[in-house]
Amino acid sequence: MAYHVSKAHFSQLVERALAELPAQFAEFLEEVPVEVRDRSTPADRKRAGVGRDGLLLGLYHGRPLTERSVEHSGVMPDVIYVFQEDVERASDSEEGLVRQVRITVLHEIGHLFGLDEDDLDELGYG
Repeated sequence: MAYHVSKAHFSQLVERALAELPAQFAEFLEEVPVEVRDRSTPADRKRAGVGRDGLLLGLYHGRPLTERSVEHSGVMPDVIYVFQEDVERASDSEEGLVRQVRITVLHEIGHLFGLDEDDLDELGYG
């Protein structure tokens, strides 16, 4: 059963997950907004390869740091989306929601740093 909270409370959980990042990682996020959205769009789901009935908890949209060069100037800025409704659907308690928000935020930050799904699974953020 999904565990629902207000948008304000959910945003606070995302902010808490970001505040707990070690300084050496947090500095890379200074120019990468993390946005809470109610739900993903069909385009988001297609980009992530998630079917209509699957959950899409978050999405990193951008070029990983490991793939950047001076040739990539002028491209759209990076952004991380966290989709509240799907994160809530994956949680059945406040404790579960806090844990899932943290995992989702770290998972998407992992993509910023060039980690793929297998890497993130090995780290426990799959």
